[in-house]
Amino acid sequence: MIDRLMARIEALNCPVVVGLDPTIEMIPEKMLAECTKSFGETPEAAAFSLLKFNRQVIDAVADIVPAVKPQIAMYERYGLDGIRAYIMTVEYAMGRGLIVIGDVKRGDIGSTARAYAAHICPQPLFGHKFEIWNEDAITVNPYMGGDSITPFLDVLKERDKMIFALVKTSNPGSADIQDLTVEAERGEEGVPLYERVAALVAGWGAGEGLTGERGYSKVGAVAGATHPEAGARLRALMPHTFFLVPGYGAQGAGAADVAKFFDADGRGCLVNSSRGIIAAWQKENKGAGHVGRCAREAAIRMRDEITAALGA
Repeated sequence: MIDRLMARIEALNCPVVVGLDPTIEMIPEKMLAECTKSFGETPEAAAFSLLKFNRQVIDAVADIVPAVKPQIAMYERYGLDGIRAYIMTVEYAMGRGLIVIGDVKRGDIGSTARAYAAHICPQPLFGHKFEIWNEDAITVNPYMGGDSITPFLDVLKERDKMIFALVKTSNPGSADIQDLTVEAERGEEGVPLYERVAALVAGWGAGEGLTGERGYSKVGAVAGATHPEAGARLRALMPHTFFLVPGYGAQGAGAADVAKFFDADGRGCLVNSSRGIIAAWQKENKGAGHVGRCAREAAIRMRDEITAALGA
């Protein structure tokens, strides 16, 4: 999966992933009205409106970006109907040739972690195996320690999948925990906790069967664009780790910030934008028929800004 992802980024010259994190407030009134007419004012109408919205965005960007990243919480809030919309969004995106990163942030221990690994592994049931979620990659939370990640690593050794472990997240509150000073691994001067986690993630990713042909691991890291100096430090500490970088645009980071997360060859990163792309139609005050066009134009602008910063 890591080699497929890097090849697609290079083929499109576009290190952008579109975050499919829609809310009801982002859905054009006409589109939402059509769904409530069919399903009533119900969770099913809300979930189907997200799916319909996503399909317009996916159709518009499928030939210019390598991947999309649906955030499962936006769908789970509508219960079973929302989960169906999430799975159908994944299937639709994959049908358009996009790589899909499920932003699920799973992290637990023992049998619970093995159950969460079902997102990237077929499940044996009644003598058969069922692929339920279909994502190419998912996000995971390593802050419960190594045994919460081991079940995912076991899957990666056998399947062409990928995980992105949270290391330094883009939200301001990340400093409350991730920036706490802790003793360094070999007893040297104290370092931020996220650096210790980075060392763990890099170590997990160096395991047998986890490195792709291009030198990057199937175990990636989430590193927030809103912390560019931390990004530069993490790149030095994790030379073989591919970064998923949220925080571009709406959260305040720009192209010069994310450039610090790439390697010397301009590789090793996928930069996420959600609201900045999928809600672009609102910023331009356009109607339902312009969702896709505005999303496409926003994705192209973001691509061009980042590639220009990398070439500077």
